[in-house]
Amino acid sequence: MRIILLILLLAIAIFKLIFTNPALAAELPTGAKIFDNNCASCHIGGGNILIAEKTLKKEALSKYLENYDTSSIQAIIHQVQYGKNAMPAFKDKLTNEEILEVAAYVFQKAEQDWPTPEKEG
Repeated sequence: MRIILLILLLAIAIFKLIFTNPALAAELPTGAKIFDNNCASCHIGGGNILIAEKTLKKEALSKYLENYDTSSIQAIIHQVQYGKNAMPAFKDKLTNEEILEVAAYVFQKAEQDWPTPEKEG
């Protein structure tokens, strides 16, 4: 019985992932919500209110995060998990999935040079 229930739950999860309504997905990605709730107070718009040069722009990430050029997402994940200097660690505050979501969001925005909402639309 457990196996049937597990298979059913897995099938529902896969179905939801494959057939997500694009209109709902475009509203606000999970990574953006996590970023807004946990990171934006210091990193609004990809900046850094404490140390101006250590932004979330691609050039700064490449300069200040170890291994960013070879493994960008993993470098961001490590930074979010363990923090450094003034940045707190989030490994005990966010789940691994949430950390992955926010890391993917930061990477995507860095690749786009953190466009403002006017530039995105």
